[in-house]
Amino acid sequence: QVQLVESGGGLVQPGGSLTLSCVASGVNLNFYTMRWYRQAPGKERELVATARGGSVPRTTDYADSVRGRFRIFRDDARRTVSLQMDSLTIDDTAVYICNAHGVRVASGREHWGQGTQVTVSS
Repeated sequence: QVQLVESGGGLVQPGGSLTLSCVASGVNLNFYTMRWYRQAPGKERELVATARGGSVPRTTDYADSVRGRFRIFRDDARRTVSLQMDSLTIDDTAVYICNAHGVRVASGREHWGQGTQVTVSS
């Protein structure tokens, strides 16, 4: 059974930093592109960061709203994906959700975590 478990959320002041972690079990991350999404109350789910998997170059992508402030890291051996978030603003308040999107032999498979709450407030 595949599980994605996020941690690291919490309350932080504007301008602060947080690092989120997503630990996967029951899955070989080599065959998954890993993504962080976020969903704020009343808003659509937003793709925040992507770390590609499979045999393609392991490039990363970011939403314009977080580029330069957030960084995604993946450690396939430890089955962990992290999201380092700096210079946080109130607009970053949301539930952050880890996603594993299957590529290559895992194409068509999609797995989601339960999410971790990030609240940016003074």
